[in-house]
Amino acid sequence: PPVKRKRKLSTNTFRKGATEPDRREEGGSSQKPVPKKQLTDKQNESQKSKPFIKTSSLFKNNPDIPEIPRKEVQQVQENVFTTDSFSQLDLHPHLISTINTVLNICSMTSVQKQTIPVLLQGRDALVRSQTGSGKTLAYGIPLVQSLQGMESKIKRSDGPYALVLVPTREVGGFSFLILPFAWILPSQKPFTWIVPGVLMGGEKRKSEKARLRKGINILISTPGRLVDHIKSTECIHFHRTQWLIIDEADRILDLGFEKDVAVILNALNDERETCQNVLLSATLTEGVTHLADISLNDPVSISIADEIQNVPGAASQAAREASSSSNCMEQDNFAVPDTLQQYVMVVPSKLRLVTLAAFILQKCKFEKHHKMIIFFSSCEQVEFYHELLVKVLSGGSESDKPGHSSLSSGSLQFLRLHGNMEQEVRTLQMIFTEVIFLLILKDVAARGLDLPQVTWIVQYNAPASPAEYIHRIGRTARIGCRGSSLLVLAPSEAGYVSLLASHKINVSELKMEKVLASLMKDDRFKLHRPGSKVSYSANPQEVRERATVLQTKFENLVHSSEGNVRWAKKALQSFLCAYTTYPRNLKHIFHIKSLHLGHVAKSFGLRDAPQNLTALPAAGSKRKTKPRPKSHQGQATALPPAPADPPQQMGNRMGMPL
Repeated sequence: PPVKRKRKLSTNTFRKGATEPDRREEGGSSQKPVPKKQLTDKQNESQKSKPFIKTSSLFKNNPDIPEIPRKEVQQVQENVFTTDSFSQLDLHPHLISTINTVLNICSMTSVQKQTIPVLLQGRDALVRSQTGSGKTLAYGIPLVQSLQGMESKIKRSDGPYALVLVPTREVGGFSFLILPFAWILPSQKPFTWIVPGVLMGGEKRKSEKARLRKGINILISTPGRLVDHIKSTECIHFHRTQWLIIDEADRILDLGFEKDVAVILNALNDERETCQNVLLSATLTEGVTHLADISLNDPVSISIADEIQNVPGAASQAAREASSSSNCMEQDNFAVPDTLQQYVMVVPSKLRLVTLAAFILQKCKFEKHHKMIIFFSSCEQVEFYHELLVKVLSGGSESDKPGHSSLSSGSLQFLRLHGNMEQEVRTLQMIFTEVIFLLILKDVAARGLDLPQVTWIVQYNAPASPAEYIHRIGRTARIGCRGSSLLVLAPSEAGYVSLLASHKINVSELKMEKVLASLMKDDRFKLHRPGSKVSYSANPQEVRERATVLQTKFENLVHSSEGNVRWAKKALQSFLCAYTTYPRNLKHIFHIKSLHLGHVAKSFGLRDAPQNLTALPAAGSKRKTKPRPKSHQGQATALPPAPADPPQQMGNRMGMPL
């Protein structure tokens, strides 16, 4: 029958001469080979893109990056170095020789030139100078000169002749390394009878009391620890104390040590009638002014800035001091080194993590010879990002390609530092080595530390004030060296650039796309396709694919265990809590209502916006050992206090019941 013939001919219906009616007579239920081939291609494509199904697009639904106002401002510059040498001062020959040979310093900085003669005369001083200008040596040199030149040779058992107050343990450790410079030269061994010592929280009181009983001539301490010993240690006394130096005075007050400083001043006044007092900082506040009024006697105010340098040389000393005093209290403008290049980069929240990783690879692996410090706003973020970056960026091996073998030879070394670490973990032994590494830390080391050869400062979370911004970037470009800084902002935070400009701080914009293009040099993040050609050009589509591969690696690591997910949520919780603590005058820039929780969660390796963050243990609890994801399963505690003006609709807008 005709129907059967047609069925027999159905195997040839797709021959070259088959007609369209013949194909329609086959029946609608049979599939055409052409659609089957198309379906197979689609399945193959879906299998290729299967690793990215769990990862939403990083480059969609992001807010527009606003145009950064390029208002050129004239930054306040300080003349760091002078042509004067230490030999022009009336110093001990051994002291001059040690400065020139051990410290390799031949000429004085501006703050040293103005401060050392004043302190050698026995005058009190209030010193303001930019970070990295040599303030520690400005008071260290006259201190050692006066101690070694005393008529009766001092003995260790005499107790403290000088008391140096520092805000944090790290600053105390650095001062301890700098102040004994006058007797560390093995060949000359000068001034070996002068004994320095450090008292700081985290150390055993028993060992500190033993050192106090033996005797410490230069006592370096944090205010809280010293008050503890004043109240509980009988062997501590200040009968012979002749110097009181308060380093980073504004930071000491910011940390809430006003009462402790008052207790120390009263203890000194009870045992000593006269004492030479010195206050130093890069920024001086009203609180420091009040502290100077009650602790300094007829002080000389020293402020190193261009306005002071322009004072005519024929002017009297009184006029120069008056000019210094007026500029010293000027808080609108801050001085920065002229060798420091400042950049800002506006990055959407979803892309913050991959952009940070790309910047680390670009500067510390591909360009080499860079040492970087990254600042975060909470201790939990420091721990979380340290673990995340170590496992993703340092783990695995990069495939060697012709012409790119040098890129895979470098290794990244990550360190972390924050206030919740135990003292033995917070030691700075590795910081003073010559290795190239990344130091990820909170503001515990934002001031007073001189970390050698730091070339980049990255502020992943913006500081709460321009003054804190100055202290952070002051960890690089110190004493004439060159350095750079990068401030990472969200699109809603672009107004912070105008705030910096109002304080005479000029920043240049760095494009996010330029940083992400550095991923083209690392084949670990290449999307492998059959038959694809090797390309190292900055193709925008391939750059986005590699950024997505990198983000997928972060997310796979976070979601590899329930403990990792809980740890990421705690880090996100700490970030949100820190975000609500910005002062009222910055709420129009940093307001938690402007955050998209789902986008912010991507920067912590989370695939979705988390729920019930308040059920997690409170962020910021202290640990004795390095925390791991499995160790964050403690009992739930209360969140930190609510901010002064908490957002009312955050739970409705962000799907998070806080």
